[in-house]
Amino acid sequence: MPPTIDHHASGGFDTVLIANRGEIARRVIRTLRELGIRSVAVFSDADADAPHVREADEAVRIGAAPASESYLRVDAIIDAARATGAQAIHPGYGFLSESVALAQACRDSGIVFVGPDARALEIMGDKARAREHVSQHGVPVVPGFSADGLGDEEIRRRADEVGYPLLVKPSAGGGGKGMEIVRDGAGLAPALAAARRVAIAAFGDDSMVLERLIRRPRHIEVQVFGDRHGSVQALGERECTLQRRHQKVIEEAPAAHLTDTVRQRLMDAAVAAARSVDYVGAGTVEFLIDADAVDEVFFIEMNTRLQVEHPVTEEVTGRDLVAMQLAVAAGEALPPPAPVSGHAIEARVYAESPERGFLPSTGRVLLFDAPRGVRVDAAVETGSEVSGFYDPMIAKVIAFGADRATALRRLDAALARTVVLGVETNIAFLRALSRHERVVAGDLDTGLIETMLPLAPQKPSERMLAAAATMTTEPRAGAGDIWHALPGWRLGVPAPAAPTVFLTDEDEPVEVTVHAQGHAAAAAVDADGAIWVADGGDTRRLRRLTRRARLERRLAQSAPAGVTREPEGRAPMPGAIVAVHVTDGARVQAGDPLVSIEAMKMEHPVLAPQSGTVHLLVALGDQVRRDQPVARVSEEETA
Repeated sequence: MPPTIDHHASGGFDTVLIANRGEIARRVIRTLRELGIRSVAVFSDADADAPHVREADEAVRIGAAPASESYLRVDAIIDAARATGAQAIHPGYGFLSESVALAQACRDSGIVFVGPDARALEIMGDKARAREHVSQHGVPVVPGFSADGLGDEEIRRRADEVGYPLLVKPSAGGGGKGMEIVRDGAGLAPALAAARRVAIAAFGDDSMVLERLIRRPRHIEVQVFGDRHGSVQALGERECTLQRRHQKVIEEAPAAHLTDTVRQRLMDAAVAAARSVDYVGAGTVEFLIDADAVDEVFFIEMNTRLQVEHPVTEEVTGRDLVAMQLAVAAGEALPPPAPVSGHAIEARVYAESPERGFLPSTGRVLLFDAPRGVRVDAAVETGSEVSGFYDPMIAKVIAFGADRATALRRLDAALARTVVLGVETNIAFLRALSRHERVVAGDLDTGLIETMLPLAPQKPSERMLAAAATMTTEPRAGAGDIWHALPGWRLGVPAPAAPTVFLTDEDEPVEVTVHAQGHAAAAAVDADGAIWVADGGDTRRLRRLTRRARLERRLAQSAPAGVTREPEGRAPMPGAIVAVHVTDGARVQAGDPLVSIEAMKMEHPVLAPQSGTVHLLVALGDQVRRDQPVARVSEEETA
């Protein structure tokens, strides 16, 4: 169901600046264009050629590639709005969307902030304060406490009182960043240290909330809207239970198998939470439900902004939530509540490698081909650069159907038709998840994805190999002569098909024989000469293995047993060194963490490849490339 827009309600604005990037900036620009409002984009050096920059009516550079030097600069955003005559700023989600500083700066500058006022942002932006506040207004909360101002001994005592397992999470921020699960008292101190480190880096605030961990939680959120006339509405709920490391992967509306009683309880609690801060604009009130006892609901937080998963609510209500935001920000009253009809499911496409522990992937998008017949909100297009500076989500695929089963089938079919070449993606994993028997049955909890891990690397399909072989065996431009362009031949015997050997990213050789018949897989070659192929939503990066390289591999495989393995610990992806866990010259055991690397808002440890004495090759704050050695472990020094 496509969202509808009241074209008479232009929000009273002529020009609106979007203080964001990627798919959300493109999404807001789309509504502004339909309303006849001039759009202003902002961009960092990394996004100078990004799609949202070209699509806006005007674009303003606001700084260097790191978010702290561009998208998180309140002064740069305000200066851009003043310079372009923007009457309002839409913050999108992430970055400054829940920033009290930006809201206050807008107020001081006479610019409308498309969001709630500073009081709502202050209360709901701090998880500890929010849970205390809403509990005083009759909203049920998960048992727990704020660790702000408490010493480690007091935190341990309070944690023992609440009982384990516990969830440690930063009071500031969102998106699951910094969250740690503590199974027992022994794990409390390291979990607090890790959570505080991430919180300081991401939010500049290391205050923590500790809550009882619900063992089989379902994550349900309610879309709320408030206006300046005192009206607050709930526009239905969304199921956001399918998560990995507290990051949502697939969302749907409405939630699966909720009773009318529980659904009404959610709506009432969400409206009460929003009313408690005189909420204005779009917001999301998030709850946990125990999958084994669905009669109880617990408030966990309120996100004072639009959500990544807002399209599923738009699909089942027929409302354009961005248009509603603009109208409310201009002082208009909310329209009557919209009934929910049908079912919508959204899958987040990330630039990451599920088979390598979901490590982020960066590079140039050689081909992006979105599926037809469904809604796709994308941050990239063919030729876009995916950097390590920002979140790895590059697109959202949203399918709608009359019922849940139909929506799931349409989502799977759409993902099968989605092609991304040049970076690794989770599309094949999303297809497997959407077809999982528990997902199909609606038997969900936030730990479901973990039951599917680790993922075994899959071999490229025959169509992938055929596509790759066809590309590499065609005559190369400037090859020079027929001897390099054609396969071998023998007098009186038909020329045999020439076998081609490729090496996968799992370092496994695969062989294919070129045939004349056509192939259906998409393929492209990157700047390093690697071949990217896609088939049915699956993407593989292949490198042609020369005869010399094959000989070297055979010689290495025939070496005597017991040869020392590679002593270097290497960076699994490009990023920054955010933690050094050992001192130079220390003794380590195989598997010990050496350093941690952060990229795309995620932190990954590099482990010791063998036991021995460690020699650090990097320092805290260094930028590293993928496969760069970060430490060397000398086995011979362990006597």
